[in-house]
Amino acid sequence: MPSREPPETRLRYRRFTTVTTRWMDNDLFGHVNNVVYHAYIDTVVCNFYMDRSDIDITGSLVIPVAAETHCSFKQSIKHPAVIEAGIRADHIGNRSLRMGVGLFLTGEQEARAAGYIHHVFVDRVTNQPVPIPATIRRAAQAVAPVANAK
Repeated sequence: MPSREPPETRLRYRRFTTVTTRWMDNDLFGHVNNVVYHAYIDTVVCNFYMDRSDIDITGSLVIPVAAETHCSFKQSIKHPAVIEAGIRADHIGNRSLRMGVGLFLTGEQEARAAGYIHHVFVDRVTNQPVPIPATIRRAAQAVAPVANAK
């Protein structure tokens, strides 16, 4: 059942990117399957890290590991569609970062779905938590929430 929380709006996000649905994203009910929304969120956030920092997903000594994910569904999306994904930093800690993502159809002001992924940054070899890399911290600070946006 959809959440009773008010929908997320575009004003609450600082940067946008596009995600294109794929034929296989639809389920037997004729809309994008719930697990795919989580994949969109993961892709948007990891692409943000790669585009806005010096992290090398295959070679960096410090990597993000998902500790928690969440998605609230407001209205379904059907393939084919171009999704405009808004991104923001909901929480910037010392070793963890929670990035929020809103999934909007072109021109719509309210998100069809919104969620987050909470990453803990770890040493690739020891798997122990380490501080967020400086370039990722700066990128996250640049997309911190806009004050008083509704």
